[in-house]
Parts: sequence; C-alpha cells; structure tokens
Amino acid sequence: MPDLPDIPIPEPLPMRSLNVLVVDDEPTSREILAASLKRAGHAVSDTASGGEALARMAESDPDVVFCDVSMPVMDGIELVRRARTAGSEAAFIMMTAYSSVDTAVEAMKAGAFDYMIKPLRFDEVSQRLAQVGEMQGLRAENRALRTIVQNTRDERYDWASAPMRAVARLVSKVAPIDSTVLLTGESGTGKGVIARQIHQSSARAERPFIPVNCGAIPENLLESEFFGHTKGAFTGAERARKGLFVEADNGTLFLDEVGELPLSLQVKFLHVLEAREIRPIGSEQTRRVDVRIIAATNRDLPALCAAGRFREDLFFRLSVFQIPVPPLRERAGDMPGAIRFLLQKSIKRFAIRGRVVLDPDAEDALLAYGWPGNVRELENVLDRAMILAEGGRITLGDLPPHLLPGDHAPATVRETGAMHPTSGSLREQVRNYERTTILRAIDDAGGDRRVAASRLGIGLSSLYRKLSDAPDADRGADDIADVESAPEHGAA
Repeated sequence: MPDLPDIPIPEPLPMRSLNVLVVDDEPTSREILAASLKRAGHAVSDTASGGEALARMAESDPDVVFCDVSMPVMDGIELVRRARTAGSEAAFIMMTAYSSVDTAVEAMKAGAFDYMIKPLRFDEVSQRLAQVGEMQGLRAENRALRTIVQNTRDERYDWASAPMRAVARLVSKVAPIDSTVLLTGESGTGKGVIARQIHQSSARAERPFIPVNCGAIPENLLESEFFGHTKGAFTGAERARKGLFVEADNGTLFLDEVGELPLSLQVKFLHVLEAREIRPIGSEQTRRVDVRIIAATNRDLPALCAAGRFREDLFFRLSVFQIPVPPLRERAGDMPGAIRFLLQKSIKRFAIRGRVVLDPDAEDALLAYGWPGNVRELENVLDRAMILAEGGRITLGDLPPHLLPGDHAPATVRETGAMHPTSGSLREQVRNYERTTILRAIDDAGGDRRVAASRLGIGLSSLYRKLSDAPDADRGADDIADVESAPEHGAA
C-alpha cells in the first residue's frame, strides 16, 4: 500500500474543530494524516486496528473517522457495521487504493459517509471535513427544533368547551390517517395550531411541517415557491431552488388561506394531489413527492366554486376530511384557560420575572368581550396589557378602551364605540372614569360600598383600591385577600 505523502498545511481551516479518529494499519499513512489534522486545529486520535477503534469510539464518539478499508482482523467495512450497530453517528470517510474502489462503495452501503482515494490531497480532506461540519450543524439544529416542538406540546392546554372537545375528537380521528384535511373558520381561530397538532399526532411527526400563507406570496412567485426551479429557468434564477413540496417531502405542507390560490396554480396543485409528483420550472424531469396536505381558509370555498374562482375538483380533493373551527365567542369554556395560556406565553416572550396577577374585574372584561378577531386578537390584547401592567398586576386600566364593560367605559365609548383623547395618559383617563362610576354606584346604593361593589361586579377590595389608588402597603385585609384570590398566570 503506498505511503501517504506529506500534506502541506495552509492557514487554519475556517471551520469548527472536529473530533477525528484515524484508523489505519499503515503507520506512516496514519501518522502523517493525524499530524496534518492536528495542525489544522482538530482534536485527533489514531489507532492501527478496528477493535481498538471501537473501544476508542465507546469512550468518546468522534465526529469523523478516517478509516482504511483493508486492515487485518477487522477490516473497514466490518468496523462501520459494528459502529452503526453500537449507535455511533460518526461520519466514516473510507480510505482506499484504486484497486479497491468497489470495496469502498460497499462500505458506504454499510453506512459510511464517503470515501477517498489514496494518496490523499489536503484540499479534498478539507472539503470532506467541511461537509461533515455542516452535517453536524444540521443535526444540532434538528435536535433544537425537536426540543421546541416538545416544549410546544407541553404548553398546550386542554380544551374545555364542548365545541372544541368535538374538534379534538375529529383531530384524534384524522391525525393517524394519511388524508387531506380542510380546516374552516374565521380568521384567528387557531387553525394553524390545529394543523400542527394533526401533524404532531401523525406518523409524519418527525418529518418536516412546512406552513405557508398562500395569500402572502406574490402571484408571480407562487409556482417557483411551491414547485422550485432550475438555475437559469427565468430572469433572476441564479441558482436552483427545491421548492416547498420537496422541503415537505415525507412530511406535511400546511396551506393557510388556500382560497387565495390563483386558478392558474390550482390545476397544478390538483395534479400533485392526484399524481404525487412535481416538475420544477425549467426542468424536463418530474420528481415524486410524498406530502400530506392540510389546508385552511376563512372563505366560503363552495361559494367561490360557484363563482368560478376556485376549482370544484380541487375543493373536493382538499375537503376529504373537513373540520370547522368555531369562533372564540362560541367557546366560552375555553376562555379562562386560553387567557392563562397566552399570558404564560407573554411572560416567556417578554422574559418577565416574578409573579403576574390578573385582576378579577380585568378578567371579567376579557370574558365578556365578543372577540371578533378571535384568539389572535386576544393574544394581542394580553401582550399589550402585559406591557402596560405595573408591579406585576394587570388591571382594567391596562386593557384597550373598547373592552371596558358597561359603565366602566368612558362616555365617548358608550355613546360612539370609540374613545377620544382628552387630557392625561390613557391610564389616568381610565382611572378617572372608574372612580366616577364607582362613586355614582355608591351613591345609588345609599352609601353601602359592598352593595356597590356587588352591583359593579368587582371585589370590595378592588373598589377601595380604585377609589384611593393607594399603594399595596396601605391596603386593608380585604384587599390583600382579594389579591391572593386573583388568578395567577401559569395556573392553566
């Protein structure tokens, strides 16, 4: 076997340091390669036998193994097989002479990453290590994404309302079945969350979930975005693009706002659903894809079909299993859990430390509102309240004026549905209106503040606090009791 020539080392490689194991029974070849890799900044160990290599790998699983194919006792192919059986994810790069290329290919079938022909060139070694480094980075990203997905699962709260329990039953039925799903309902009802839950409960859970808003992509870019293109297929196509169907291969493609797809593209989507193949722009070749489609819309697709703006045959293919998602106003039982769940998300997003308390009257206002923007509007309101809240307490004054119930709302809101600014900050204006309303209620109750508080639907301690706007230290025992009874965020 020819000796490995001395490899000139240029400046240190612009890549992260890798843990490398060199396995070769030829001492000169092994030592030169190991020394070259060390000078390049990698952590390197070397051994002359496959058995010793397995022992080293058991102690510290390397990123890369440069392994000679032809070795006594245990050859390179057997070493790869045993390492894979032991669970090693190391990238094996097989080294071989010209006479044994077929053997190297056999090693790759056994699980090797690549092979190189002796004598090795350092620029080729550098290229292989760069590829391995990129692969290791992708693995780390995948692990991080799986952690995020798991955390998302852990944060989910159980739906309490009857309408959403019915949705949950439908999700559990269709998730394991590899059929298309159409989610319908108003904007902001959480159709994207439900689509992700279907994916996570399916056999495709470990494969990609690719969401795309069909209404957010310019029409002239839609075909390229979904089907990909070859280099030079059109002006500006400086490199090839795989497209979303290829990215979602073996996984799920979530088509949000599917009713916005132009007719010219709908026929191509229908072909993908029927033939399970795509053809990138500029290519003569088709490519098979295995993608589950989940679509969502807030539009009346049958009406669009009747108007000739949506293909009826595509509608039938998409709506094999249809799940209507009810608006938030029809899911009153979900509101308390949704409020606490979204508050918890706000706390994490804003990195807020300490306890956060939602006043009962503020929660009552949230529960009483109709939420035309559904869950998305609720999340935005709670984010705003979290930003305005002082001392970890969300009060009625931290909510938007149009959410203030009844007499709590400013006169201009009661009369016109909108607040016009007068003087002072928003918080000061709301507090002034609150005090005026409370004083009127006390007068109507003959001075009995407990009765007034009951009529206003707030606790007695809240009434005192809103009248005096006193700090925590000056509150009475009733006020402290009310604070402790306020629902704490994160209890969902």
